[in-house]
Amino acid sequence: MPEFRILGPLEVSIDDRTVPLGGQKQRALLALLLVDAGHVVSTDRLVNALWGENPPRTAVTSLQNFISQLRKLLGPETLETKAPGYRLQVGAGELDLDRFRSLVEGARAAPVEERSARLREALALWRGTALADFAFEAWATNEIGRLAELRHAAIEDRVDADLESGQDAELVGELESLVADHPLRERLRAQLMLALYRSGRQAEALSAYQDARRVLVDELGIDPGPTLQQLYAPEDHFTAVLNALFGGRLVPVLGADVAELATGLAHRFGYPSENGSSPLTRVAQYVAVMKGSGPLYDELHALLDDDSPPTPVHRFFASLAPVLRERGAPHQLIVTTSFDVALEQAFVEAGEEFDVVAYLAAGRNRGRFCHIAPDGSVELIDVPNTYIDLSLERRTIILKLHGQVDRSGEREWESFVVTEDDYIDYLAQTDVASVVPVSVAAKLRRSHFLFLGYTMADWNLRVILNRLWGDQPLSYRSWAIQPQPMPFEREFWRRRDVDVFELPLADYVGALAQHAGLEHVGVAS
Repeated sequence: MPEFRILGPLEVSIDDRTVPLGGQKQRALLALLLVDAGHVVSTDRLVNALWGENPPRTAVTSLQNFISQLRKLLGPETLETKAPGYRLQVGAGELDLDRFRSLVEGARAAPVEERSARLREALALWRGTALADFAFEAWATNEIGRLAELRHAAIEDRVDADLESGQDAELVGELESLVADHPLRERLRAQLMLALYRSGRQAEALSAYQDARRVLVDELGIDPGPTLQQLYAPEDHFTAVLNALFGGRLVPVLGADVAELATGLAHRFGYPSENGSSPLTRVAQYVAVMKGSGPLYDELHALLDDDSPPTPVHRFFASLAPVLRERGAPHQLIVTTSFDVALEQAFVEAGEEFDVVAYLAAGRNRGRFCHIAPDGSVELIDVPNTYIDLSLERRTIILKLHGQVDRSGEREWESFVVTEDDYIDYLAQTDVASVVPVSVAAKLRRSHFLFLGYTMADWNLRVILNRLWGDQPLSYRSWAIQPQPMPFEREFWRRRDVDVFELPLADYVGALAQHAGLEHVGVAS
C-alpha cells in the first residue's frame, strides 16, 4: 500500500520503502497531481505550472516522459490518462492530507478530551511546511498558503479544546509563542487573553488586548473584531458602564422593533409594496394620506393594545430599582422610542413604581410632553422650566420620545411619531431638553448613554441624536450595543464618540447582570 505525504517535503513510500521520485520537475508533477488527487488535472495546467507562460516546444513530450516514469514507480493503475489530462488515484488513508482532514472533521463532534486527542493526532502528521521543497515555485504559493491555513485552524481548534478542559495556565506560554509567530490572527489573541484572564492575570489580559488593537490598526487599519471586543469588555467596558449606572450617570436608550407594526399596517390597508417590506414611516404616511390619521391611530392602537411581554433588556432595568435604592443612588432615566408598554410591564411585574413622560405628536398640544404618574393621572408639561413634579430621587422615569399607546378608554394621551410628516415636524421642533422638565433635561445633558437596539437602518436614531444634541458629540463617554454593525455604522458611532460593542442584546444584558452581581434577577426571556 503506497503512502503519499505532502504535509512537509514531498515523500512517497510503498511497503515502508521510500520511493525515489527523480528530478525537481518530476517531483513537482507528482505534487500537483496529489494536491488534486482523484481529480483530472489538465495538460495545459501542468505545462504552465512546470514551465511557466512560455514553455519550450518539447514541454508536452517531456511531460509525457515524466508521467511514464511516475507510472513505473507507482504502478499503472495509480496514474491514469483521462482527457484533458491525468488523474492520480489515491486510496482511503494513503494521503496524509486526507487523513488530517478526516481526523479534524471527526474531532468536531467528539467530547472535549477526545477532540483534543484527535486534533493532536492530526497535527502530528505535519513534518514542517506543506510542500516545503516547492516553496519558491509560483504554482505552489497558493497551495502552501491554503494548507497552512488548515493547519492554523486545527491548532486553534485544539487550543479551544484545551481551554474548555481547563488547561488555561499551561497554554499561556504556547499561545504567547503562537501570537508572536502569527500576530494578525485574532483568534489566537483571543485565546491568549482568555487563558491569561482565567489564570488570574487580568492586567496582562488587558495588555494583550491593547497589543492586539495596536497591531491590527497599524498593520490592517481595522479595529479588533467582536470576539476580541467581547473578551476585552468584561474588565473595561462593563466596569465603566456599572460605575456610571451606580453613580447616577447612565441613561439607557432603548430601541424598538417596528417591523411587525409596518407589516400589520401594510396588510390591513393594502399598502402597494412592490419590493418586499417597507419602513414603518412610509407605510404610515400612505395610510395617513389615503385613509386619514384617525384610521391610522385606530389600527396602531389595535396592534399595540396588549400585554406586551417584557424582554430580558426590560427586565434587567426593572430589576435595578431596589439595587439603586439600597446604594442610595438616584433612580434611572430610561429613554425609549417604543410605543408599547413592555418596559412598563417589566416594572409592574417587579413591583416598582415609575413615571412616564411621553411626547405628543398630534392634537392641540402637539410638540409638548405629558407626565403620567403611577396612579394613572396625567398632566400636561406646559412650562418645562418650572415643572417640579418629577424626581429621580423618588422613582424611575421612562421618557417616551415617540409617544405611546394609551390603553385607557378615552385614549386622550395617545400619540405616535410614526409618519414621514411626523418626523419632519419632529425635527423642526427645538431640542428635547427645552421641552422636557428641567430635572430630566439636566440628566440628559450630564450623563453617559447606553444605546441598545439601534442600527443605522433605524434612521430615527439619527433623529433622536439630532433632537438631543444637534451636531455636537456626546459630552460623556457613551456606548452602543449592536450585533454585526456595518463599517459605515461603526464610522457613524465613531463620529459621535460612541464605542460600539458587537453583542446580541440578551447576551449583553446577561453579562451586565452578571458583572453587577444580579444573576438572580432572572433576565432570561
